[in-house]
Amino acid sequence: MTNPTATRRPSSWASSLAAVARFLVHSNLFISLATVSVVVTTTRLADLPLEALPVFIVFAATMFVYTVNRFTDLAEDEQNVPRRAAFTKRYGRYWLPIGVGLYIVAVAVAIALGLSGAHYLVLPLAVVLLYSVGGIKQVFLVKNLVVGFAWGAIPLGVGYYYGRVFAPEILFLATYVTVMITIAAVVFDVKDIEGDRAEGIPTVPNLFGPARTRQLSLLATAAVAAAVVGGVVSGVVPGEFLAVLAMNAYVCAYIPFATPDRGPLYYGFVVDGEHVFLAAVVLALEWLVW
Repeated sequence: MTNPTATRRPSSWASSLAAVARFLVHSNLFISLATVSVVVTTTRLADLPLEALPVFIVFAATMFVYTVNRFTDLAEDEQNVPRRAAFTKRYGRYWLPIGVGLYIVAVAVAIALGLSGAHYLVLPLAVVLLYSVGGIKQVFLVKNLVVGFAWGAIPLGVGYYYGRVFAPEILFLATYVTVMITIAAVVFDVKDIEGDRAEGIPTVPNLFGPARTRQLSLLATAAVAAAVVGGVVSGVVPGEFLAVLAMNAYVCAYIPFATPDRGPLYYGFVVDGEHVFLAAVVLALEWLVW
């Protein structure tokens, strides 16, 4: 006779894991971990020491930007991702001061330590104003590019912190992250088709449909992979940079399954987890091979 407890256990574990993942996504802790992963990847590939301060600044800035965005996009989220909207309504009053507080602390620490690039910490606030209040969503592709350039600024910030902002490795990673996040932002819009149409927001999935969006995203990802190989072969960056192709493979694996009916965890955990995956691969290769 089958033990009913044993039958229910996998479902219970799956439910618990989903609840944890949902909390990490809705609270913006996971997306903040993703941006920190860009710092890790940049320092490892550019052969720079990993220090706590740039990690904290990037984490704090991400929490600030994405937490404020949860409030400015609340009406849109109620249609596209109702569970996230419900989380924001219920717990946002706690997470908003945390996000704002972390950002203020990051700015204060940078000024107190006399960091030469402290004034650049105004950029997260500029991103918030542009993306959440400035109406850029109404312009085709601009919101995707803003997200891409914001993430691409992370390797540049790391390079600036270590005095190597114009190093080929830093510029290469900044370009790579910008393009790959722009592709991810386009894929992300697949889940928001209904809400974006209702709000009159033009997106690639709205104009070309989900299937065509997936095809274009795959082609773009393949083109980026070819550019990475070209950069290594031409000697612009060392062979270790081929490690980023693991993320191209990861992206190509999730794009075919990016459909409007996928839940927010697919996009918030699988899609947004691409840089966490890349950092893990880079760390593993550093330990095992390099």
